[in-house]
Amino acid sequence: MFAVTLPTLATRPRPLDPVLAAAGHIILGKDREIRQAVACLLAGGHLLIEDLPGVGKTTLAHALARLLGLAFSRIQFTSDLLPADISGVSIYERQRGEFRFLPGPVFSQLVLADEINRATPKTQSALLEAMEERQVTVEGETRPLPEPFFVIATQNPSHQIGTFPLPESQLDRFLMRIELGYPDRNAERALLTAGGQRALADQLAPLIAARDLPALQREVTTVHAAEPLIDYVQSLVEASRRDPAFQHGLSPRAGLALLAAARAWAWLDGRDMVLPDDIQAVLPAVARHRLRATQGTGMARAEDIAALIRAVAIP
Repeated sequence: MFAVTLPTLATRPRPLDPVLAAAGHIILGKDREIRQAVACLLAGGHLLIEDLPGVGKTTLAHALARLLGLAFSRIQFTSDLLPADISGVSIYERQRGEFRFLPGPVFSQLVLADEINRATPKTQSALLEAMEERQVTVEGETRPLPEPFFVIATQNPSHQIGTFPLPESQLDRFLMRIELGYPDRNAERALLTAGGQRALADQLAPLIAARDLPALQREVTTVHAAEPLIDYVQSLVEASRRDPAFQHGLSPRAGLALLAAARAWAWLDGRDMVLPDDIQAVLPAVARHRLRATQGTGMARAEDIAALIRAVAIP
């Protein structure tokens, strides 16, 4: 018999492993969710975290900003928040005889849009241009946002009082949507013993420089996706359009988002090529908020996404 030697995948350095580990000491028992958040950033996208109050959504955003050396700002969305409170406003300076623009909190590298669905749709729309174009137009003048620019938005469940549903155009700006959920018993015991982790997040030191992130994001785009893998992504997108469980299928932009997230997931593993496992790992976070269930008005169920994965053959 002849021994068969399988080709080995080329590996890359894993410079963000310390970031993942440090964040895991703050958000206990949520290693996968932390990795999803970091993959979202590496793919150049924005992250939506939907869950009940008090499970660590804000702490996760703050911890990542500290560890990645990003300038951080937090916007508390409320029903009386105005678009100008986000983008900024011009004020008249009498001594100089001219208007001066005061940048709003959106002019930061990592912006936490806290409880975004407590603001009206008009105010929510103030983030649309920023998230898509990385710029803000105020009073006819366009101003670029810092690089890198990353939005983490938290959202309370839609059944809670005082919430407004995010329009589909806003949801589509988020590359990924995740849920943190309750911690397991061991993680919650450690949390109770320590008395909370928010104070520890404030003490975190940057593990990489913010100026290095754009180079890492560019490196992620070089992760190879073979033709059969692209066929697999296309088959998943097409299957979602035929699936009676969904009101409509995934758009071409969703397919691009899926591929970008999978490249980031593979890069975090130190690999230089995407595997079908990477696609399956990120598909729920990329697709659920983009799909609407046929039954009811809510987003697609997790079991429907799992059924979609099972229905499409792996190349």
